[in-house]
Order: sequence, then C-alpha cells, then structure tokens
Amino acid sequence: MARKTSSSDSNESRLLIAFGAILLVVFGLVFFTGDHKPTPKLGIDLQGGTTVTLQAVTPDGQPPKSDQMEQARDILNKRVNGLGVSGSEVKINGSNLVITVPGTDGDQARTLGQTAQLKVRPVLGTPQPAAAVNTPVPDLADPAAAKKAIDEAKATRQSTDPEVQKKAIAALNCAWPSDPIAGNDDPTKPLITCDRPDPADPTKARMVYTLGPAIIDGQSIKNASSGIPDKSAQYVVTLDFTGDASKVWAEFTSNNRGKQAAFVLDSQVITSPQINEPITGGQTQISGSFTQKSAAELAGVLKYGSLPLSFKAGTAQTVSATLGFESLRAGLIAGLIGLALVLVYALVYYRALGVLVGLSLTMSIALIYGLLVLLGRWIGYSLDLSGIAGIIIGIGMTADSFVVYFERIKDEIREGRSFRSAVPRGWASARRTIWTGNAVSLLSAVVLYALAVGDVRGFAFTLGLSTALDIVIVFLLTHPLVHYASKTEFFAKPSMNGLGAVAAIGRERKRAAATTGEA
Repeated sequence: MARKTSSSDSNESRLLIAFGAILLVVFGLVFFTGDHKPTPKLGIDLQGGTTVTLQAVTPDGQPPKSDQMEQARDILNKRVNGLGVSGSEVKINGSNLVITVPGTDGDQARTLGQTAQLKVRPVLGTPQPAAAVNTPVPDLADPAAAKKAIDEAKATRQSTDPEVQKKAIAALNCAWPSDPIAGNDDPTKPLITCDRPDPADPTKARMVYTLGPAIIDGQSIKNASSGIPDKSAQYVVTLDFTGDASKVWAEFTSNNRGKQAAFVLDSQVITSPQINEPITGGQTQISGSFTQKSAAELAGVLKYGSLPLSFKAGTAQTVSATLGFESLRAGLIAGLIGLALVLVYALVYYRALGVLVGLSLTMSIALIYGLLVLLGRWIGYSLDLSGIAGIIIGIGMTADSFVVYFERIKDEIREGRSFRSAVPRGWASARRTIWTGNAVSLLSAVVLYALAVGDVRGFAFTLGLSTALDIVIVFLLTHPLVHYASKTEFFAKPSMNGLGAVAAIGRERKRAAATTGEA
C-alpha cells in the first residue's frame, strides 16, 4: 500500500510541475518577447479603430461588377483578418470598399488595397538609370483620362518594336505618384517599367527595366511567408509555387544561369536576382531592402491572392469605440461578480475545498490572460466584448468541472469510503465525464468558428480556448491539489470539507451492512 501511495504522489507531483512549467513559459514569453507589453490587443468596439475607403478603378472607367467587388471584399477580408479574430471589417459601399481595423494606424489598411498582381518576368538586357524627365502626371481619378493613359502606356511600354521601346525608356517617369500601367499590363507582352522605391532610402536612384513576357503569375503562389533565413542578416519573402509553376521555374532557372529574373508586383520590379543555379522544389525567395514590417506586409498580400480590381486608397479616418472602455469595465465587473458568486457557492457548499476552486480559477484566468496577450502578438487576435463573453462562459464550464469532480467524491463517501480513498475513485469516474463534456463544448466552438463570421467567431474562439484550458487546469492542477488535500488532517475533517452529511450516510450504510452480515 505504501508503494502505491508513493507512486501516486510522484505522478501528481509531475502534473503540478508540468502546470508550473506551462505557466512560466507563457508569462516568460509575455514579458521577455515581442514588445514586452503585458496587455491584450483590444477590438474595435473597445478601443476604436481606423477606417480607410478604397475606391475601385476599372480600365474602361465603368462601375465595377458586383461579383468583382464581392471577390475583392473576400480577399481583403482574408488579408486584414486572416483567422477571423482580429476584429477587422471589410464592407462594400457602392464602388468602394470600406476597411475598418483596430487602432489608429491606417497604413496597414491602405496597403491592403494593392492589386498584388505578381509576375515573374525575364530581364532583357541591362537595367538603366531612370532619366529625369518632365512629363505630365496622368489623372487616374478621371475615368476617361485613366483609360487614355493606360492605353498609351500599353502601346509604348509594351511594344515589341525596339525603336518604340527606346523612346518609352527615355520618356518613362519613375517619379510619378501612380503608374497608369500598374496592375493593367499584358503579361503576354514585353514590359518597360521601373523598380519600386527603396523603403529604406526613398531618395535612391530608380532603375528602368526591359522585361520579357511573364513566365509565372501570382495565382501560382501556394503560400508566402517572411523572415530571416539561416546565415543571413536580411528579411526575405519566401514563396511556394504550385506544381506546374515550380516546373516552369525549375526549367527557366536551369536555362538562364547568369541572367536575371524580375519579380514584378503591380508592374514594378521588387527585386531582380541573378540566377546562379537551378532552383527546384517549388520554393524561392524574394530578397531586397525589406524591413520586418514591409516583408510581412508583402507576404500577406501575396499569400491571399490577387485582387480582381485596382483600388485607389483614400484618407484614413479615426473612429471612436462603439462601446468603449465603459462597456469593457461593465463586462469585467459582470464577470468578477459571477466569479465571486461561484467562489461563495464553493466555499459554502465545499468549505475548505472551495479554496482549491478559487486557486484553480485564478490560475485559469491568469493562463487565459497570458495566452490572449501572446495571441494578439502572434496572430493579431483582438479581444472584444463577444470574446469576453466566451471567456466568462468557458470559466463557468471550468467551475462546472470542479462540481462534477467533487460530486463524484461525495458519491464514493456516501458508499462508506473515507475522503482519502474516495478521491482516486471519484476522479476515475469524474474525468470521463469532464472529458466528454469538454469535447462536446470544444466541438461546438470549432463548428461555430468555422461557420460564423464577425463577432461570433471571436466568441467561438475564446470559448474554445477556455474549454481547452479547462482540461489543462482540472487535470494538471485541481486534481493533484485535491489528491494532496485528501492526505491532510485539515481537509479530511468533515467540518472543513463540507462532506459531513454524506459521511454520516456512508457510516449508516456500513453499519447497516455490518448488522445484516451479523444477522
């Protein structure tokens, strides 16, 4: 018996150590990584946001089609709200898309309107420094003027006539605030264009490229990510091509060693690396003067696809919180009142065991808080009122798990067992119920998250997170604490654990069974 108890103590100690390690890792990441701010990101309804209106621009100046606008909205929604938990919104308003993002920085929302038409084109000849020319800036806001400028640009800068190409190079103004051919070039024809401004040095001289017809387009991008690869000090954007595109890329790089390939985004050259060896496997990297922010933005734009329309970004406007901090305060007060009532119930009904309930719920809230901070940094999760509601319900389910566990212990004591022997038996039956209940709740949260949109997804996300953490808390913290409590004289007293009434029933049953046996 002593050997069994020792083994049981060792198992419960390992569970407590595992929970402590999880807590240390989470809060170590909170305080020693990222921006070191130990606060979650808040949603639009709590902290306000920034609204940017994107005006659709079509080559013929006609109003965009409804299906084009819906497709553009869906793509932008994925870009701005990839997992559906950042609290951002994209709405159609006539020929405009209205993007609202949390916070006061409208730069991100503006960049979302890029058409992101990526092409890979061979570089023909040697790039030349852009000439300082004085040409009138086309008025792309005027539909008729925009159509005329686009047609003229295509006729000269996409001509196959060498003489026309020379004139186009001499006349190309890389300092134009907007290029009429951006996103409107014909991929089957050559292209004369500029490289994009250097984000690190906007005054750096621009180059003019003569490019061949496109060999790969952005639709062939399977995935895109950014980061600093091994043995490098610069940020790069890594692209994964689809099967057909990877074959084209492998063949092109094999046949063009020593030449350049230009990655062209919206008709501007992002980078034009020299091909040193064949690149097989479908993956390649775009390097350049990237910062962490610019590399991440480009990867996000490329990852979620090309827009069917070009958009002109308008001014950003700050919008006030629809609910604000007063609503946040009211929601938190409601949650604290509910938590206090649960603790009062636990203390009255389970006496000293209620202290373990309070400790477990406190650790659950702390763990949820730390994870919300990290999720805000890692995936852009923004906490709003619907998310707070999901957390409150999830914490309520955690308290329900404690009730299930303690009631199973009472059932065992009612059968005549001591508190110490009732704990492992009660846990054996309670954990099955806890697993089942949490599995159903987690499945419901996953289905709701998959099918819902907007605030409902935020509710489903935090409900699923709280449900998953319920399992962690009950299995790694609550049960080991109750296990050790059952071995102490203080918690074993019926007056302290609130189990006196059922213990009396158990003693009566044992006495009756003994009497029947004697008879």
